[in-house]
Amino acid sequence: MVSTTKCCAVAAGVLLAGTLLPGSALAETDQVVLPIAGGTATIKPSSLEVTARTADGGQLVLSAPAVAELGPVRKTGRASWSYPERGWQVTASTVDGRLLVSVRSAKDGRITWPVSGTDPAATSLQIPNGEGLSVPVDDPWWARMLGGEDAQVQNTRMPFWGYTVGGRGISYIAASGNDTDLVAKSSNGRLHTETRHQFGQGSAEHTISFALTDASPVASAKDYRRWLITHGGLPTLHDKAAANPDVRRLYGAFHAYTWDKANTPQYVRKLRELGIGRMWLGEDSTRYSEQTVAAAKNAGYLIGPYVSFDNAQDPATADNEGSKWPDELYPKGCVIDADGKPHTGFGGRGCYLSSEALARAEPSRHYLANRLREATANGSNSVFLDVDATSELFTDHSPDHPMTKEKDQANRLARMKQAANQAVVGSEDGAAWANSAITFAHGSATPIPSTWWKFERDKRNWGAWAPQNSPASFFKPVELPADLAKFMFDPKCRVPLYDTVLHGSVISLDRWEISYPKLPDQQKVRAGLAMLYNTPLNYVLNGAETEQQDKDMARLQAFFQPLHEAAAEQPMTEFRWLSADHSVQQTRFGDVLTVTVDFARNHVQANLRGEVSALDL
Repeated sequence: MVSTTKCCAVAAGVLLAGTLLPGSALAETDQVVLPIAGGTATIKPSSLEVTARTADGGQLVLSAPAVAELGPVRKTGRASWSYPERGWQVTASTVDGRLLVSVRSAKDGRITWPVSGTDPAATSLQIPNGEGLSVPVDDPWWARMLGGEDAQVQNTRMPFWGYTVGGRGISYIAASGNDTDLVAKSSNGRLHTETRHQFGQGSAEHTISFALTDASPVASAKDYRRWLITHGGLPTLHDKAAANPDVRRLYGAFHAYTWDKANTPQYVRKLRELGIGRMWLGEDSTRYSEQTVAAAKNAGYLIGPYVSFDNAQDPATADNEGSKWPDELYPKGCVIDADGKPHTGFGGRGCYLSSEALARAEPSRHYLANRLREATANGSNSVFLDVDATSELFTDHSPDHPMTKEKDQANRLARMKQAANQAVVGSEDGAAWANSAITFAHGSATPIPSTWWKFERDKRNWGAWAPQNSPASFFKPVELPADLAKFMFDPKCRVPLYDTVLHGSVISLDRWEISYPKLPDQQKVRAGLAMLYNTPLNYVLNGAETEQQDKDMARLQAFFQPLHEAAAEQPMTEFRWLSADHSVQQTRFGDVLTVTVDFARNHVQANLRGEVSALDL
C-alpha cells in the first residue's frame, strides 16, 4: 500500500505477562499490553489477536487471530517477538496514540492479518472505494456485493478503512508497502475484512496502525488525514496555486472532455456566453488548435491534452499515436513479468511500459520531456496524465530495468511533478501518495464494484467506439442495472472519505466514461453529491448538446462556482447524517461553507459565510 516515512518510537508503558528473558519461548497466555489514546491495546503473540480496553471499561476486538498458524513464538524484547519457522520478526509500539504493529520477513511469503470487523458489536464498515462507502455488516446484499466472490475492496489508493463498533469506531492504516490488499469476506451473514500482505520483491515489512475513534462514519478518514500530515505532509491547493496561479482556474470549474465541434474556439465562446465562468476542457484524440487554446484561456478556463506514458505497441501496428515510442522502447521497455514475458497492456494492447525504463533513459533521451513539450506546444495550461496516480503498480523483472512497486510509485510521482512544473496536472484515481504532484483526479469519486467492468465492456449496452467524432461509449445514455446503481450512487451508503482526507489538496471527480449526461437516472443524486462534497461534475461534449442540457449545465455550474471558489482550499471538517434514514446529509468546509442536501426532495441548501442559497435538482 502507500509507502510512508518509517516511524520509530519507544513502547512506553509496555506490560508483558511473565518474566521471560529475550530468546525464551512465549507461553499461550503471554500478552503484550500497550497504552493507546482512549485506552489500552492487548496483543497475543501466539495468534496476533488484538483487543482493546477503552477508558470507560469497554472491550473491543481490533483483530481476530491471523488466518494461518504462526508456529512457535520467541520473545526478542519488551514488546517484540519472532516466529522462527516463518522468518518473521514482530515489534509493537505506541506512536501518536496509535498502536503500530510491524511484521518484518526475511523471506518471501504471505501474511493474512489483521482480520478486522469480527467484534459482535460491529455495525458498519467504511472503505474508501471511490469517494467512500459506509455499509452495514449484516446486510445480505452488501455481503453479496462485497464479499460474495472474495472481492478485493481496497488497495493502494487510500490505505485505510474503519469500523463502527457500538458507540465508537476503529481506524486501520496499512502503513508500509505496496503489496497489501483489503479483502471482504462474508461469514454467517456478516461482513468482515482480511488484510493480505505479500512479502518479497522489495516488500519486507507489513505495518498496521490501529486507533480508537469516535463513531462518525468519516472518523477513519480523519485519522488517515492526520497520518498523512505527520508522514510527509499534505500540500494544499493554496500551496499549489502559489506555485502556479493557473490552479485557481480550477476553483468553480466543471470538467469536460470535448469531441468534434466542441473542439473549436466558437464552442468555447458559446460556453462562456452561457454564463459558465469556469471550465476544465480535455481533448479527445484530436489535438486542440492554438486558436481553441487561446479562446479557452481568454475565457478563464483550463485546457489541455490527455497524455499517457503507460502503453507501448509496435509502431507499425499501433492503434494510437501515444503508444508509439522511438528507439525500440517496444519491446525493450516493456514491464517483464516473473515468467520472463512482457506484461500485456490495457485491453490486450501491446505492453505496459516500464516507468523505470523511461526514468533511466530520460537523462539522455528525454522521452518524458519531449512528450510533454509536444503535448503543450499549442499553449495548453493543463495536462491529464493517464493512470499515473492509480494504485496499479508493477514489479519489473527485466534485467535491464528492474523495478519494485515502490520504485514504480517513486518514478510516477517524479514524472507527475515534472509535468506540474509546466502545467496544472491531473491524473486517474488520485492516489493519496500522489497528492503532492496533482491538483485534480478523475475517477476518484464513484465507488466501483467488481461487476462494473463486465457491464462497461458490453458494447451492446454501453456503446462502442463509433462514430469517430461522437463515440457511443461516451455519448449513449445508459440505464444501470439495479445492483450497480445502488452500489455506486445510493447516497444512504455514500460517505466522503476521500474528501475528508484530501479536500483542499486534490479536487475529486468521476471517471471520464461515466460523465454526468451518460446516466440520466442518476443525474439528480450525482448533482446532489457534487454539491454536498464540493466537487465538480464531469461532462463529455461534442457540440451537439441540446439547448436544455446546455442550460442545465450552466444552471448547476452557476450555483457551484461561488461555493467552490470559496471552499476549494478548505478542508472538509464535518460530515453528518441529519435524518435516521440518511436521506438528509450535511458537510462543513472550514468555517466558510455548510451544505445540506435532502436527497428525498432533491434539494440543496448552502450557507456561504452567512448567505443562504438554494438549488432544486
